[in-house]
Amino acid sequence: MNRRSFLTAAAAGLLTQAGALTTPTSPAGASASLAAAGSLALKGDPFTLGVASGDPSTDGFVLWTRLALDPLGGDGRGGMPSRDVDVDWQIAADERFGSVVRSGTATARAGAAHSVHVEVDGLEPGREYFYRFRSQGRLSPAGRTRTAPAGERSLAFAVAACAHYEHGYYTAYRRLAEEEPELVVFLGDYMYEYGPSGYTALAGRVRTHTPGKCATLADYRLRHAQYKSDPDLQLAHATAPWLVAFDDHEIENNWAGSVSSTGAPGFAGRRAHAFRAYYENMPLRRASLQGAVLRVNRRVSWGPLARFHLLDTRQFRDDQACLDGVRAGCDDRLDSGRTLLGPDQWSWLESGLRGSTARWNLLGQQIMMTQRDYKVGPGREVNLDSWDGYAPERTRLLGSLAATSNPVVLTGDAHMHHLADLKTDFDDPDAPVIAKELIASSIASDGDGYRDKAWIAEALSENPHISFIDQRRGYLMARLTPDELSVDYRTLDYISRRGARARTAHRVTIPSTAQARA
Repeated sequence: MNRRSFLTAAAAGLLTQAGALTTPTSPAGASASLAAAGSLALKGDPFTLGVASGDPSTDGFVLWTRLALDPLGGDGRGGMPSRDVDVDWQIAADERFGSVVRSGTATARAGAAHSVHVEVDGLEPGREYFYRFRSQGRLSPAGRTRTAPAGERSLAFAVAACAHYEHGYYTAYRRLAEEEPELVVFLGDYMYEYGPSGYTALAGRVRTHTPGKCATLADYRLRHAQYKSDPDLQLAHATAPWLVAFDDHEIENNWAGSVSSTGAPGFAGRRAHAFRAYYENMPLRRASLQGAVLRVNRRVSWGPLARFHLLDTRQFRDDQACLDGVRAGCDDRLDSGRTLLGPDQWSWLESGLRGSTARWNLLGQQIMMTQRDYKVGPGREVNLDSWDGYAPERTRLLGSLAATSNPVVLTGDAHMHHLADLKTDFDDPDAPVIAKELIASSIASDGDGYRDKAWIAEALSENPHISFIDQRRGYLMARLTPDELSVDYRTLDYISRRGARARTAHRVTIPSTAQARA
């Protein structure tokens, strides 16, 4: 069985210990080393939401699943009983599960929507592993994951963002999975909070959201379950470990710190519900739960080759200047006292950049960092929700990046591919380039893409530090070595129906310009 066969079988939930293909509900498909079913058996398959892994370290990772007999059950509990359920887990060195290296039992608690987060350690660095779960006679799909290496080794990784369920099918997730990345970096808008047709694409909606705009805990749980039920998304999770961080739509469009963008009352409670549901549905470590804060800014290293610095550009920011939006003439955005990262995260990031000994330093963050003028001709209009709305702090950050080994910024949110040069002075064509910003288009948000060559030419003319834009859906596939970062901008011609191929619309190679510090 080759890896492609494994992924196909894993996506269908059909892989068993012997390597045969059989239904996960069959007793023949269950490993004898897993615990027998309890006396209060579940009536149905509880693994309808798939499996996932995340945050790899040199000796482990996080394993995730969430039990749901009826993912779209109206109370958000997935049709599960109001009792805790034991879940067995296995990790094997081979896809046939002939060599099980770790196993145990976790408790899927009713109060946590029967989600399971297993933090595994004690494994070998830099190798591939396979995992699965079993509960009360039912076997989950199998997933593939890996530990980070201890030495310097190349890395193939994907970057993705923005997956509005109504706007199209998740073919881009399937194509991403088929490229077999070793790591997936997801930079926000994993799900959208709008009710049905609350945010429409030009071509209308292909699928329909669960009822109502998300406000309660049940609402957010249901929406996550709807998204997680998609087989293409499940395949992408089963292929590789993910690094995830939220943006705005996991909670509410353009929220900022404690401020609702709509001014609706009770935002603190709504945000708490959204945070809780996000943790329940993501392969995050328990350390991310810190009271009312959901900590997603963190560092993950890939040996001495790379360090990922994941940022949170929502939770600690000041409210957007000048009532938000794309505007001209907003002097408040130039106030040096305004912050996007917040003082604690700023100190954390500064310390991490200064102390990094990695050859490459990759900032994973949500919103466009480069200056982007949306007005054609004289004058300037900028998006105040992006880093343009917090320009002095951006200048300080770029100054810090200038002293960092091989900095690269990875970004989501824009729904279009971009490649940009980051400078401390974007208006000076001779200003030195501090770093490249690689902006991934959306998995599905805004529906079928297009390529308006005239519009793109105007945008590039207004922003000479941006060298590439593509309005089609897609993701980034990158290969990192000590000497270079090579990135393919992958695009799909349509997502309003299934089956589109992924193509490389643009390729960039960024050479290493600095050695890792000892």
